[in-house]
Amino acid sequence: MKPANALLEQTGTTIFTIMSALAQQHGAINLGQGFPDTDGPADVVQAAAVALLDQRNQYAPLTGLPELRTAVAAANQRFYGLDIDPTAGVVVTSGATEAITACLMALLNPGDEVVLIEPLYDTYLPVVTMLGATAKLVRLTPPEWALPREALAAAFSPRTKLLLLNSPMNPTGKVFSHEELSFIAELLRAHDAYAVCDEVYEHLVFRGARHIPLMTLPGMAARTLRIGSAGKTFSLTGWKIGYVSGAPALMSLVAKAHQNLTFASAPNLQRAVAVGLSKSDAYFAALADELQERRDILDSGLRRLGFKTLATDGSYFITADFSGLGFDGDDVAFCRTITTQAGVAAIPVSAFYVGAAPSHYARFAFCKRPALLEEAIARLERWRASQTLTTTA
Repeated sequence: MKPANALLEQTGTTIFTIMSALAQQHGAINLGQGFPDTDGPADVVQAAAVALLDQRNQYAPLTGLPELRTAVAAANQRFYGLDIDPTAGVVVTSGATEAITACLMALLNPGDEVVLIEPLYDTYLPVVTMLGATAKLVRLTPPEWALPREALAAAFSPRTKLLLLNSPMNPTGKVFSHEELSFIAELLRAHDAYAVCDEVYEHLVFRGARHIPLMTLPGMAARTLRIGSAGKTFSLTGWKIGYVSGAPALMSLVAKAHQNLTFASAPNLQRAVAVGLSKSDAYFAALADELQERRDILDSGLRRLGFKTLATDGSYFITADFSGLGFDGDDVAFCRTITTQAGVAAIPVSAFYVGAAPSHYARFAFCKRPALLEEAIARLERWRASQTLTTTA
């Protein structure tokens, strides 16, 4: 048989799948996967149920239902003052992961260079590679996750087509500051490059931090594609409704890519998400406040057990340094050990890097019920009290 796609054949089972399977096998609380354990707003779910029975269940328009595109444009204006054309400036996708792929397809040619910032979401690099582009990796280092400006500038070249930016950032919880974004924007303008901005955690930002879309900075509206996610904003990750906003000239290409990926998403879910985006400011504020309370539960519990937790200004995740626990092994071994022995699953942070990486950090998801987080801390506490720290093969 002739060989199939070499990149996909070389791609192994993801660490997320491995750890989730291990968690299920051992009855562990799964703080590895980033999804809530309760459904989102009842009125949004009810809107989806009602819409399912209204005899409009055939293909939605390619770029999305008009009511959702209008709601996305209105949300851009409401939260960030962005002027987005609801007809030509929005494309609804089957989740943000598809949106990322469609944006990269719209902009990249073989041989182009893409600047990626590590640690990075695991979809970014394979898509860049399959499109025939070259990734230029720039690394953030814990515990500060500071933007390495000299290294970032050095990653740009005449062949740079775009930078893919994730803020608020998975797995670090970093929310890029206005100063950092201004530096990035300056580089993009100087090199006439685009930005694809993965902003799925835009409304999950905690007190003391503020999410600033790169698109709002001078000169960036025409060269930026901004990605949002109903799954994250409304705690309904299984719906897989994402949306891209941008200048019509770019969005027409995103639409063509989307046409060749999924074409359209479920119409009843699109109508329900439009209802969600019109919810009051109080909903969005409460969403962040409730998640911050859960972050603080997990953060204080981990610190009490001897972890050094890193600052988390947004997203679902907290990074914890376990080097002070005396564990004799790397982060993969540590996460396997606490899953099998303590009954709590986490993700090794090295999984978000290419090549050699920091090996004493674990990522925990706190988008769970407070009682479940308290139980996870209790399990880890019992394990710490009763077990000699050894690795699990």
